[in-house]
Amino acid sequence: MNSTVLSTEQGSAGRHARLLEARTAVNDILLGKDNQVGLAFCCLLARGHLLIEDVPGVGKTTLAHALARVIGSDYQRIQFTSDLLPADILGVSIYKRDKDEFEFHPGPIFSQVILVDEVNRATPKTQSALLEGMAEGQVTIESTTHILPSPFFVMATQNPLDLVGTYPLPDSQLDRFLLSFSLGYPDPAEERRLLTTEDRARMLDRTSALLNPDDIRALQEDCEKVHVSENLLDYIQALLQETRDDRWFETGLSPRAGLALLRASRSLAFLENRDFVTPEDVKTVFPALARHRLSPTSGFSQSPEEQINELLAQVPIP
Repeated sequence: MNSTVLSTEQGSAGRHARLLEARTAVNDILLGKDNQVGLAFCCLLARGHLLIEDVPGVGKTTLAHALARVIGSDYQRIQFTSDLLPADILGVSIYKRDKDEFEFHPGPIFSQVILVDEVNRATPKTQSALLEGMAEGQVTIESTTHILPSPFFVMATQNPLDLVGTYPLPDSQLDRFLLSFSLGYPDPAEERRLLTTEDRARMLDRTSALLNPDDIRALQEDCEKVHVSENLLDYIQALLQETRDDRWFETGLSPRAGLALLRASRSLAFLENRDFVTPEDVKTVFPALARHRLSPTSGFSQSPEEQINELLAQVPIP
Protein backbone atom coordinates (compact mmCIF):
# COMPACT_ATOMS: atom_id res chain seq x y z
CA MET A 1 0.00 0.00 0.00
CA ASN A 2 1.18 3.54 -0.80
CA SER A 3 2.84 5.11 2.29
CA THR A 4 0.81 8.31 1.87
CA VAL A 5 -2.47 6.36 1.85
CA LEU A 6 -1.36 4.33 4.89
CA SER A 7 -0.43 7.52 6.77
CA THR A 8 -3.81 9.04 5.92
CA GLU A 9 -5.69 5.96 7.16
CA GLN A 10 -3.70 5.89 10.39
CA GLY A 11 -4.36 9.61 10.88
CA SER A 12 -8.09 9.12 10.31
CA ALA A 13 -8.23 6.20 12.77
CA GLY A 14 -6.33 8.22 15.36
CA ARG A 15 -8.69 11.17 14.99
CA HIS A 16 -11.70 8.90 15.36
CA ALA A 17 -10.24 7.30 18.50
CA ARG A 18 -9.67 10.74 20.02
CA LEU A 19 -13.22 11.73 19.03
CA LEU A 20 -14.57 8.81 21.06
CA GLU A 21 -12.31 9.80 23.98
CA ALA A 22 -13.71 13.33 23.76
CA ARG A 23 -17.30 12.05 23.90
CA THR A 24 -16.43 9.91 26.94
CA ALA A 25 -14.83 12.91 28.67
CA VAL A 26 -17.98 14.98 28.21
CA ASN A 27 -20.14 12.09 29.43
CA ASP A 28 -18.02 11.92 32.58
CA ILE A 29 -18.86 15.55 33.31
CA LEU A 30 -22.52 15.59 32.25
CA LEU A 31 -23.73 12.45 34.00
CA GLY A 32 -26.50 10.28 32.60
CA LYS A 33 -26.96 12.18 29.33
CA ASP A 34 -25.14 9.87 26.88
CA ASN A 35 -27.78 10.23 24.16
CA GLN A 36 -27.80 14.05 24.28
CA VAL A 37 -23.99 14.23 24.35
CA GLY A 38 -23.86 11.93 21.31
CA LEU A 39 -26.35 14.14 19.47
CA ALA A 40 -24.31 17.25 20.31
CA PHE A 41 -21.20 15.67 18.75
CA CYS A 42 -23.31 14.48 15.83
CA CYS A 43 -24.51 18.05 15.27
CA LEU A 44 -20.95 19.40 15.34
CA LEU A 45 -19.72 16.76 12.85
CA ALA A 46 -22.63 17.53 10.52
CA ARG A 47 -21.65 21.25 10.43
CA GLY A 48 -24.91 22.16 12.14
CA HIS A 49 -26.03 24.16 15.15
CA LEU A 50 -27.79 22.96 18.30
CA LEU A 51 -30.80 24.29 20.22
CA ILE A 52 -31.42 23.10 23.79
CA GLU A 53 -34.75 23.98 25.40
CA ASP A 54 -34.99 23.36 29.12
CA VAL A 55 -35.35 24.91 32.54
CA PRO A 56 -32.29 26.55 34.19
CA GLY A 57 -29.81 24.42 36.09
CA VAL A 58 -29.89 21.08 34.26
CA GLY A 59 -26.47 21.31 32.59
CA LYS A 60 -26.90 23.22 29.31
CA THR A 61 -23.96 25.55 29.92
CA THR A 62 -21.83 22.70 31.26
CA LEU A 63 -22.40 20.70 28.07
CA ALA A 64 -21.34 23.63 25.85
CA HIS A 65 -18.26 24.43 27.93
CA ALA A 66 -17.15 20.78 28.15
CA LEU A 67 -17.56 20.21 24.41
CA ALA A 68 -15.55 23.34 23.59
CA ARG A 69 -12.78 22.20 25.95
CA VAL A 70 -12.37 18.70 24.55
CA ILE A 71 -12.31 19.83 20.90
CA GLY A 72 -9.72 22.53 21.64
CA SER A 73 -11.66 25.40 20.12
CA ASP A 74 -12.15 29.07 20.94
CA TYR A 75 -15.20 29.47 23.16
CA GLN A 76 -17.46 32.43 23.88
CA ARG A 77 -20.63 32.68 25.91
CA ILE A 78 -23.15 35.35 24.95
CA GLN A 79 -25.88 36.07 27.48
CA PHE A 80 -28.96 37.22 25.58
CA THR A 81 -31.02 39.88 27.34
CA SER A 82 -33.81 42.22 26.28
CA ASP A 83 -31.41 45.17 25.87
CA LEU A 84 -28.74 43.31 23.85
CA LEU A 85 -28.02 44.94 20.48
CA PRO A 86 -26.86 43.30 17.21
CA ALA A 87 -23.56 45.20 17.45
CA ASP A 88 -22.93 43.54 20.84
CA ILE A 89 -22.77 40.23 18.96
CA LEU A 90 -21.26 41.16 15.61
CA GLY A 91 -18.81 43.89 16.59
CA VAL A 92 -18.38 47.56 15.70
CA SER A 93 -16.15 49.83 13.64
CA ILE A 94 -14.41 52.52 15.69
CA TYR A 95 -12.87 55.63 14.18
CA LYS A 96 -9.12 55.93 14.80
CA ARG A 97 -8.14 59.59 14.59
CA ASP A 98 -4.42 58.91 14.31
CA LYS A 99 -5.00 56.69 11.26
CA ASP A 100 -7.95 58.68 9.91
CA GLU A 101 -9.87 55.46 9.29
CA PHE A 102 -12.35 53.10 10.90
CA GLU A 103 -11.02 49.96 12.56
CA PHE A 104 -13.29 46.92 12.96
CA HIS A 105 -13.46 45.34 16.40
CA PRO A 106 -14.96 41.84 16.07
CA GLY A 107 -17.67 40.75 18.48
CA PRO A 108 -18.03 37.40 20.26
CA ILE A 109 -19.57 35.75 17.18
CA PHE A 110 -16.02 35.45 15.82
CA SER A 111 -15.34 32.30 17.84
CA GLN A 112 -15.40 28.64 16.91
CA VAL A 113 -17.82 27.46 19.61
CA ILE A 114 -20.46 29.86 20.88
CA LEU A 115 -22.96 29.35 23.66
CA VAL A 116 -25.92 31.66 23.14
CA ASP A 117 -27.56 31.55 26.55
CA GLU A 118 -31.32 32.18 26.75
CA VAL A 119 -31.57 33.06 23.06
CA ASN A 120 -35.28 33.84 23.33
CA ARG A 121 -34.80 36.61 25.90
CA ALA A 122 -33.45 38.98 23.22
CA THR A 123 -35.63 40.90 20.79
CA PRO A 124 -36.29 39.44 17.33
CA LYS A 125 -33.95 42.05 15.79
CA THR A 126 -31.05 40.81 17.92
CA GLN A 127 -31.96 37.16 17.37
CA SER A 128 -31.77 37.74 13.62
CA ALA A 129 -28.19 39.04 13.97
CA LEU A 130 -27.16 35.40 14.41
CA LEU A 131 -29.01 34.19 11.33
CA GLU A 132 -26.55 35.06 8.55
CA GLY A 133 -23.62 33.68 10.53
CA MET A 134 -25.42 30.41 11.27
CA ALA A 135 -26.60 30.00 7.69
CA GLU A 136 -23.64 31.28 5.68
CA GLY A 137 -20.57 31.17 7.95
CA GLN A 138 -20.13 34.89 7.45
CA VAL A 139 -21.57 38.20 8.63
CA THR A 140 -22.02 41.49 6.79
CA ILE A 141 -21.32 44.65 8.76
CA GLU A 142 -21.55 48.06 7.12
CA SER A 143 -21.44 46.51 3.62
CA THR A 144 -18.29 44.52 4.44
CA THR A 145 -18.41 40.71 4.59
CA HIS A 146 -16.42 39.03 7.35
CA ILE A 147 -15.77 35.27 7.23
CA LEU A 148 -16.34 33.45 10.51
CA PRO A 149 -13.81 30.91 11.83
CA SER A 150 -13.99 27.21 11.04
CA PRO A 151 -15.33 25.13 12.64
CA PHE A 152 -18.23 27.40 13.62
CA PHE A 153 -20.69 25.80 16.04
CA VAL A 154 -23.53 27.62 17.82
CA MET A 155 -25.18 26.01 20.82
CA ALA A 156 -28.20 28.04 21.92
CA THR A 157 -30.29 27.52 25.03
CA GLN A 158 -33.94 28.46 25.12
CA ASN A 159 -36.24 28.94 28.08
CA PRO A 160 -39.70 27.37 27.93
CA LEU A 161 -41.93 29.87 26.12
CA ASP A 162 -44.31 30.25 29.05
CA LEU A 163 -41.63 32.04 31.11
CA VAL A 164 -41.95 35.81 31.45
CA GLY A 165 -39.82 37.96 29.11
CA THR A 166 -39.33 35.53 26.25
CA TYR A 167 -39.74 36.10 22.50
CA PRO A 168 -40.49 33.10 20.27
CA LEU A 169 -37.83 32.37 17.67
CA PRO A 170 -39.00 32.87 14.07
CA ASP A 171 -39.36 29.74 11.94
CA SER A 172 -36.51 30.90 9.68
CA GLN A 173 -34.11 30.90 12.64
CA LEU A 174 -35.42 27.66 14.13
CA ASP A 175 -34.72 25.98 10.79
CA ARG A 176 -31.05 26.99 11.04
CA PHE A 177 -30.63 24.71 14.03
CA LEU A 178 -29.83 21.22 12.82
CA LEU A 179 -30.93 19.47 16.03
CA SER A 180 -32.86 20.33 19.18
CA PHE A 181 -33.38 18.45 22.44
CA SER A 182 -34.01 18.82 26.16
CA LEU A 183 -31.61 17.56 28.80
CA GLY A 184 -34.19 16.97 31.52
CA TYR A 185 -33.55 16.11 35.15
CA PRO A 186 -31.02 13.35 35.95
CA ASP A 187 -32.30 10.03 37.24
CA PRO A 188 -31.85 9.47 41.01
CA ALA A 189 -28.68 7.36 40.69
CA GLU A 190 -26.91 9.91 38.48
CA GLU A 191 -28.10 12.79 40.65
CA ARG A 192 -26.58 11.06 43.69
CA ARG A 193 -23.26 10.76 41.82
CA LEU A 194 -23.53 14.45 40.98
CA LEU A 195 -24.04 15.31 44.65
CA THR A 196 -21.21 13.14 45.97
CA THR A 197 -18.45 13.49 43.36
CA GLU A 198 -16.13 16.31 42.35
CA ASP A 199 -17.58 19.72 41.52
CA ARG A 200 -18.28 20.00 37.76
CA ALA A 201 -16.52 23.39 37.50
CA ARG A 202 -13.31 21.87 38.86
CA MET A 203 -13.63 18.96 36.44
CA LEU A 204 -13.98 21.43 33.57
CA ASP A 205 -10.84 23.25 34.70
CA ARG A 206 -8.92 19.96 34.55
CA THR A 207 -10.34 18.92 31.18
CA SER A 208 -7.81 19.16 28.37
CA ALA A 209 -8.22 19.26 24.60
CA LEU A 210 -8.27 15.89 22.85
CA LEU A 211 -8.85 17.34 19.38
CA ASN A 212 -8.07 20.58 17.57
CA PRO A 213 -9.86 22.63 14.86
CA ASP A 214 -7.94 20.85 12.07
CA ASP A 215 -9.13 17.51 13.47
CA ILE A 216 -12.74 18.70 13.51
CA ARG A 217 -12.58 19.89 9.91
CA ALA A 218 -11.08 16.54 8.85
CA LEU A 219 -13.71 14.60 10.81
CA GLN A 220 -16.48 16.64 9.19
CA GLU A 221 -15.08 15.71 5.79
CA ASP A 222 -14.90 12.03 6.81
CA CYS A 223 -18.60 12.10 7.75
CA GLU A 224 -19.54 13.24 4.25
CA LYS A 225 -18.00 10.04 2.83
CA VAL A 226 -20.29 7.70 4.84
CA HIS A 227 -22.32 5.55 2.42
CA VAL A 228 -26.09 5.91 2.13
CA SER A 229 -27.91 3.20 0.17
CA GLU A 230 -30.83 3.75 -2.20
CA ASN A 231 -33.14 2.00 0.27
CA LEU A 232 -32.06 4.41 2.98
CA LEU A 233 -32.80 7.39 0.71
CA ASP A 234 -36.25 5.88 0.05
CA TYR A 235 -36.81 5.68 3.81
CA ILE A 236 -35.77 9.30 4.37
CA GLN A 237 -38.07 10.46 1.57
CA ALA A 238 -40.94 8.43 3.02
CA LEU A 239 -40.47 10.12 6.40
CA LEU A 240 -40.38 13.57 4.80
CA GLN A 241 -43.50 12.82 2.79
CA GLU A 242 -45.36 11.54 5.86
CA THR A 243 -44.72 14.78 7.74
CA ARG A 244 -46.36 16.68 4.87
CA ASP A 245 -49.67 14.86 5.41
CA ASP A 246 -51.79 17.51 7.14
CA ARG A 247 -53.28 14.97 9.53
CA TRP A 248 -50.00 15.19 11.48
CA PHE A 249 -48.59 18.70 11.33
CA GLU A 250 -49.46 22.20 10.12
CA THR A 251 -46.57 22.12 7.62
CA GLY A 252 -44.19 19.28 6.82
CA LEU A 253 -40.42 19.11 6.70
CA SER A 254 -38.75 21.04 3.89
CA PRO A 255 -36.16 19.71 1.42
CA ARG A 256 -33.53 21.56 3.48
CA ALA A 257 -34.64 19.58 6.53
CA GLY A 258 -34.26 16.41 4.45
CA LEU A 259 -30.67 17.32 3.62
CA ALA A 260 -30.09 18.03 7.31
CA LEU A 261 -31.51 14.61 8.22
CA LEU A 262 -29.11 12.98 5.76
CA ARG A 263 -26.09 14.84 7.20
CA ALA A 264 -27.05 14.08 10.79
CA SER A 265 -27.59 10.38 10.02
CA ARG A 266 -24.18 10.15 8.35
CA SER A 267 -22.54 11.84 11.34
CA LEU A 268 -24.19 9.47 13.81
CA ALA A 269 -23.10 6.43 11.78
CA PHE A 270 -19.54 7.80 11.71
CA LEU A 271 -19.62 8.46 15.45
CA GLU A 272 -20.61 4.81 15.92
CA ASN A 273 -17.59 3.76 13.80
CA ARG A 274 -19.55 2.66 10.73
CA ASP A 275 -19.01 3.68 7.11
CA PHE A 276 -22.69 3.21 6.19
CA VAL A 277 -25.99 4.57 7.51
CA THR A 278 -28.67 2.28 8.97
CA PRO A 279 -32.39 2.96 9.47
CA GLU A 280 -31.70 3.08 13.23
CA ASP A 281 -29.37 6.03 12.67
CA VAL A 282 -32.18 7.88 10.91
CA LYS A 283 -34.70 6.99 13.63
CA THR A 284 -32.31 8.12 16.36
CA VAL A 285 -31.68 11.60 14.96
CA PHE A 286 -35.15 12.19 13.49
CA PRO A 287 -36.91 13.35 16.70
CA ALA A 288 -34.13 15.86 17.48
CA LEU A 289 -34.25 17.13 13.90
CA ALA A 290 -38.05 17.39 13.71
CA ARG A 291 -39.20 18.60 17.16
CA HIS A 292 -38.43 22.29 16.59
CA ARG A 293 -39.51 22.32 12.94
CA LEU A 294 -42.98 20.77 13.23
CA SER A 295 -46.19 22.16 14.79
CA PRO A 296 -48.96 19.62 15.45
CA THR A 297 -52.24 20.04 13.61
CA SER A 298 -54.81 21.75 15.85
CA GLY A 299 -56.99 19.37 17.82
CA PHE A 300 -54.23 16.89 18.67
CA SER A 301 -53.89 16.12 22.37
CA GLN A 302 -50.47 14.51 21.96
CA SER A 303 -47.20 16.37 22.48
CA PRO A 304 -45.01 16.98 19.39
CA GLU A 305 -42.60 14.28 20.65
CA GLU A 306 -45.41 11.73 20.94
CA GLN A 307 -46.65 12.55 17.44
CA ILE A 308 -43.14 12.25 16.00
CA ASN A 309 -42.67 8.85 17.62
CA GLU A 310 -46.06 7.70 16.31
CA LEU A 311 -45.13 8.92 12.83
CA LEU A 312 -41.88 6.94 12.99
CA ALA A 313 -43.87 3.85 13.88
CA GLN A 314 -46.16 4.36 10.87
CA VAL A 315 -43.42 4.47 8.21
CA PRO A 316 -42.09 1.00 7.40
CA ILE A 317 -38.34 0.43 7.67
CA PRO A 318 -36.76 -0.87 4.44
